[in-house]
Amino acid sequence: MKRWSWLAMIVFLTVLTGCSLPKLSLFPETGPLKEVTLEGTGEEKILVVNIDGPISDQPKDKLLRTEPGMVQELVTHLQKAAKDPQIKALLVKVNSPGGTITASDILYHEISAYKKRSGAKVVVAMMDVAASGGYYLSLPADWIMAHPTTITGSVGVIFMRPGVSGFMDKYGFTMTINKSGKQKDMGSPFRAPTEEDDAIFQQLIDQMAARFYGLVQKHRQLTPEQMEKVKTARIFMADEAKAIGLVDDIGYLKDAVAKAKTLAGLRADAKVVTYRRQESAEDNIYNPAMSSGPGGGLEANLPTLTRFLDIPEAGFYYMWPAAMGGQ
Repeated sequence: MKRWSWLAMIVFLTVLTGCSLPKLSLFPETGPLKEVTLEGTGEEKILVVNIDGPISDQPKDKLLRTEPGMVQELVTHLQKAAKDPQIKALLVKVNSPGGTITASDILYHEISAYKKRSGAKVVVAMMDVAASGGYYLSLPADWIMAHPTTITGSVGVIFMRPGVSGFMDKYGFTMTINKSGKQKDMGSPFRAPTEEDDAIFQQLIDQMAARFYGLVQKHRQLTPEQMEKVKTARIFMADEAKAIGLVDDIGYLKDAVAKAKTLAGLRADAKVVTYRRQESAEDNIYNPAMSSGPGGGLEANLPTLTRFLDIPEAGFYYMWPAAMGGQ
């Protein structure tokens, strides 16, 4: 018993400190993507992909395994879809508070590029939350449908970083830093930001936000009054989001499927398909998994504590932070 207690303590300390353990092989590698029919019998198809959780290009760490990151999986799905001329529409289910700026922008770019080269119609179906980066990646859609209880908006940028300088001062800890320029350690958690630091950070944030605003205006063509309300970075319920022009309609997943069929000129019996790496019992369009069925996963290592708990690292985000706790 004592031996197992020591082993448990070593594992806990490893997770806490971020050290790596040798990779484990408790779960077999997942196989290639396979098409699964969710409904319909026709030849032409609507492909369903899911954007679920915080947006990142990092692998998803589980307790004893890792899974491919969101960006990697979406690109893999779209590459496979591009080889199938029967896919006439893409239905993107979004349930995300947003995430890193670059990952959000990559998803936006990949969906736009797929739409352009395939000629497929794109419909977004928003679920619980499609905020900030979750809204950003939705912009290329031909039609955005919010669920009646969707929260969306939060159009803007947030820069989050921890600060421990007050704690260090209180308990007598110090951090010695040698640097080549006065701003080299700006954003460091070990010192308070200066006014000059804050001005530089705000300039970066404003530039990143301007890109977001420009894309909203390009795709949604809002009035100046609507745009000013959007720029407050507040969140909206579905009905207000529709009134302000952020979404096109309010409905359920079945309504989004019907709209995709209409936009793509498909028959009522068109297939609704998705890609899975493993089969999932009694699968349907409400399954939020991107590709893996129960038990799916890749070769694994234990995550750091912050990544295991989904605590954002320091950085610039298209994100609504208040929604992170529910993801």
